[in-house]
Amino acid sequence: MASALSPPRVPKPKNALPSHYHESFLEKKGPHDRDYKKFWAGLQGLTIYFYNSNRDYQHVEKLDLGAFVKLTDEAPRGISHDPGTHFNLVVRNQEIKFKVESLESREMWKGFILTVVELRVPSNLTLLPGHLYMMAEALAKEEARRALEMPSCFMKVSRLEAQLLLERYPECGNLLLRPSGDCTDGASVTTRQTLNGVPVVRHYKVKREGPKYVIDVEEPVSCDSLQAVVNYFVLQTKKVLVPFLLDEDYEKVLGYVQADKENGESVWVAPSVPAVHCPGPACPAGGPKQLPPVTSMPVPSQHKLPPLLNPDENYVIPIEDAPATEYENGDVLSPGWPGVLKPNKCHPAPKGHAKLPKPPTPPKPEPKCLPSSLARKLAISSAQAVFPTTGLANVTAELEEKLQRRRALEHSAGHDGD
Repeated sequence: MASALSPPRVPKPKNALPSHYHESFLEKKGPHDRDYKKFWAGLQGLTIYFYNSNRDYQHVEKLDLGAFVKLTDEAPRGISHDPGTHFNLVVRNQEIKFKVESLESREMWKGFILTVVELRVPSNLTLLPGHLYMMAEALAKEEARRALEMPSCFMKVSRLEAQLLLERYPECGNLLLRPSGDCTDGASVTTRQTLNGVPVVRHYKVKREGPKYVIDVEEPVSCDSLQAVVNYFVLQTKKVLVPFLLDEDYEKVLGYVQADKENGESVWVAPSVPAVHCPGPACPAGGPKQLPPVTSMPVPSQHKLPPLLNPDENYVIPIEDAPATEYENGDVLSPGWPGVLKPNKCHPAPKGHAKLPKPPTPPKPEPKCLPSSLARKLAISSAQAVFPTTGLANVTAELEEKLQRRRALEHSAGHDGD
């Protein structure tokens, strides 16, 4: 029996490389780099993307041309004769040096960069007609792209917030595009400059008339897009006005380089993982990390319980308790009584408190090995250690008075019985 035919093997779809206006190898050296590093570079819009190889689809670095200043052909120091393979790109607050393979490659890169920045094909470069035609195509694509997206200096802020941004971050530019204040399809341009040390802030209204944007000045200017509006302000002021661009050159996706098992080439992997909480320090290998010992706070001296009395010692037992002093805080000790805290009669003592000491037992007979005079002295000294001398005298006088009353009552009762 003939076996069923297996379906033909379909090759795995490979990630399509991004579409660039121009791309080739570039050696790049930033302001903090010690030497040139070779990349595969591609120009798309106002950004140059850098890749590890011409087969990667995820860039490793990027350079924004929104803060473009100029291009120069200065050769690095120490090179007496430049073969035309070096050029420098100056953007806001930094200068990046590039090295290419030939003079033709250098002129191509300069031509495409000037085309997307100035929105015109440069005419002062050594280029062939085919090169100029490629740049004209890139210009049409860039104009169509900008017509569909907002400029990088556009921010959804109010007039006051725009003024504060330009004042707080002057190094990021002095021209900001924002939504119109009358809630229409138009926009507004806010600029901030300094005249003789005094800040000068100006606001310009941009109306939307069909597919066009019209700058509302004495002689209205019609533009095809909001990017064209920004370019008009920049070119008319001889690049004194610089589009506002916050420095946020940080990646939003975590990725890493991984070797492909099929062909052995390195690819960029950006896995989609859920947000997790960053773990703390790792536990030791021997088991879970133990908590540090809890340090006990020292108890104040006035809150410490007195030591338990030794029942073998001779001491005087009080007849009755001294009158209790009223406190808002029931845990506070009476200043004249060094004894144990008493629980509140109305509220039972909470659990977990220290147990109260047992009441002292009656004195035992004097030890035979001690003379009676020495035993009496020890009893008196023990009583003085527990009670003040004045308190003991008062207790003795009160006891004597009670005994006299009791004897008088017994005596009267005896006479009644007779």
